[in-house]
Amino acid sequence: MSEPLSSVEVLARLMRKPPRRDTFPGWQHFRTTRRDFVPAPRITIDQWRTMSPADRAFHDMHRTATHVNLPLQETPMALKVSRLVNRRINNNTWKQTSPTLSGVMVNGLGYHGKTETICEVTAAFEDQWLALHDRVNPSARPGSRDLHAPVAHVQTPVTAKPKSTCEAILNFFGAPTKGLTLPQLVKTVADSLDDHGVRALVLDDITRLRMHRLDDQDVLDLIRAFMSMNVTLILVGVDIPGSGPLREASWDAEHRQWVMPPATRARSFGREPTQTEHRFDLVDLDRFRYTTPQQIQAFQDHLVGIEDGLRLFRAEPGMLTTGSMPEYLMRRTGGVVGLLARLIEDGAQEAIDSGHERIDESLLDEIVLSLDDPTRDPGAGEIPAIDGLDHQPAPAGRKKSQWRPRNTVFDDAGPAAAGAGA
Repeated sequence: MSEPLSSVEVLARLMRKPPRRDTFPGWQHFRTTRRDFVPAPRITIDQWRTMSPADRAFHDMHRTATHVNLPLQETPMALKVSRLVNRRINNNTWKQTSPTLSGVMVNGLGYHGKTETICEVTAAFEDQWLALHDRVNPSARPGSRDLHAPVAHVQTPVTAKPKSTCEAILNFFGAPTKGLTLPQLVKTVADSLDDHGVRALVLDDITRLRMHRLDDQDVLDLIRAFMSMNVTLILVGVDIPGSGPLREASWDAEHRQWVMPPATRARSFGREPTQTEHRFDLVDLDRFRYTTPQQIQAFQDHLVGIEDGLRLFRAEPGMLTTGSMPEYLMRRTGGVVGLLARLIEDGAQEAIDSGHERIDESLLDEIVLSLDDPTRDPGAGEIPAIDGLDHQPAPAGRKKSQWRPRNTVFDDAGPAAAGAGA
């Protein structure tokens, strides 16, 4: 058995910024190292005091790294998504009769953990697939040495169009794209998916494809083309049913699936399937709720998991789960997993910096939970509306007078206001 790593050794490994997951090397780095983090050892405050100043500083940095790298927990909401995505990928992988495979749409507001959930599910599938085939592409052509990539994780471009989306997919493999027309790009994408043995194609932030007029149909055609490439298409985004590329999709109540309309334009990418209905399973990744006993227990269990990962010297059992603390955390974060993680991370750091060494309501009251993030679009639901947030930013590009967090049409403003309005 190997010796445990010291805080200095662990921090040395964390010094390098991890590569982006939307490239093959970056995805492989995530997949192979996602469980390698070593948390700080549990020591008492008396043991910490016996350390040298340098060792204490390294141990505190290790504790900070531990708090921001808490293991991904299996929440009931994430479990529902994971089961559906895993079932769809596995079933499609063994299917030999259908030229067009059903896809999955993962819908949810910002900070709900959609990307992390999908990355964990698809990484686990790739681990299983590589082990099953001794890491060799079972569909490889004789004499070829292409990369074997059972999963391709692609970030939808911010100013996405069909051409830039194809380029983003090809960039995952490092394939050249310069000078290619759209039909050539689509054919190259199809060839790359085949050559690299891709079984699941993840398009994250798919709702960036908010097109108008003809471009909307182009995106619909492109998605149809992807569905005919013998891969499971996984779309991840905010308000997918009402967004650009799926604006014309309809809900099939009988099969409880979203149905894509048939292609209507004469121009095509050359890979559209012949079926007139192409189906997606739509699943929502929701926040924690705090109404029924089962929901309350699920939230409590999640807090227990967070408690177990904390390395605070004065943290007693039940620090996050007893008294009014669960209700406080629910009120501050609205049950959104990502916001809860941020609040606990910042609270733990404040507990270390101040010497308080525990998390309580008075400490968290000093934490400003602001979501002024220029990379997220509030108007698209990427920043959730939570009562406990200290600031609700207006969507970029809009005047503050145009930003209305809620509909007040039914508010009773009183007789004086009503008279003034008249």
